[in-house]
Amino acid sequence: MTRWKNRRMSSLALALGLTGMLALAACGGETTMGGGSEAASSAPAPASSDSGGGETSPEPAADFPTPNGGEVNLYNWTDYISPELLERFESETGITVNLDNYDSNETMLAKLQAGGANYDVIVPSDYMVAQMIELGLLQEVDPASFPNGQFIKPEFMDVYFDPGRKYSAPYMYGTTGIAYDPTKAGLEITSWADFFAADSPAAGKIGTLNDQVEVIHAALRAVGSAPCSTNRDDYIKVEELLAGWKPNLAVINSDGVIGRMASGEQTVHMMWNGAFTRAQADNPNLQYVYPAEGITLWSDNFAVPVGAQNVDNAKIFINWMMDPANIGEATNFVGYDNGITGSSEFMTAELGANPAVVIPEEFKALAAPVPGCSVEAIDLYDQVWTNFKK
Repeated sequence: MTRWKNRRMSSLALALGLTGMLALAACGGETTMGGGSEAASSAPAPASSDSGGGETSPEPAADFPTPNGGEVNLYNWTDYISPELLERFESETGITVNLDNYDSNETMLAKLQAGGANYDVIVPSDYMVAQMIELGLLQEVDPASFPNGQFIKPEFMDVYFDPGRKYSAPYMYGTTGIAYDPTKAGLEITSWADFFAADSPAAGKIGTLNDQVEVIHAALRAVGSAPCSTNRDDYIKVEELLAGWKPNLAVINSDGVIGRMASGEQTVHMMWNGAFTRAQADNPNLQYVYPAEGITLWSDNFAVPVGAQNVDNAKIFINWMMDPANIGEATNFVGYDNGITGSSEFMTAELGANPAVVIPEEFKALAAPVPGCSVEAIDLYDQVWTNFKK
């Protein structure tokens, strides 16, 4: 039985292809193993092992573990995986899932660095994967060589934060924008400057994510700078912007955003696009904004932390989640697209038609990934965030 303690149609080529940051390196291998039995026959064949880079795809590991009971401890973003999907994993493998949740990459990192946390699978975002590799916090388990590694989309193989997919496997990708109800907000929102306006008529009904990186990325854009700036004058402007805006805020919280926006408790909120699609299903008045100053395109990934006690079960879980049918079901629940070939066959048509999921042509140039900031920039982010949260 799953024990709960309580985030984020194949549009990657459309969205990520714009950035030029993800090289093509396809992955070959054998058929899928375990779970989603229809996937192997109905999913498209993986791309050729020889892609533009001329590299040979990794062969599936011959000694890949088989399910043998036990448990796997999953540390994931809140509300970011279907309970029914985890129950099916347990039924098909006999492995019990113990789920714990966090609301930001920094919360997850701090808990792992503090020790005492026994997790087997974590779900860090792209820049955090790179940071954790540098810190020696992730195990090199080579997910690209797993049986279902053959289904990793070529665009997701040679990623800047984990070239060749040695430490991480793709989960979901999406954007961080602005959600609002134009019938109640009292203004039209088209930019981060609108979102952070001190004189907003939506004061008292505005919420933001409890996410240092996303909030300061957006605030830097709003003052005319770029994410990861190392110019201290930019941060003086950001602190002034946030200080004037903070009295408007009803909440700084990444949890419960879907419910708050669906119910109308908040009418404006920084929001991940997948969470937006779920809120919009209950509140059709909601709109998703691609801010004029630019928007972060991110990806979340499965990884195994150093110190994991159930590494074999972690590998089995990650491989099972890379089955096109299983990850397609996950996408239907969370509202984000994923990094697995063939999964679109298992997704709902509504997702493929939603402009919050598939970036419209006129907004594609606004979306780009933001690699991890320099140490100098991170220190400045920390200072601004600490002052903002006081």
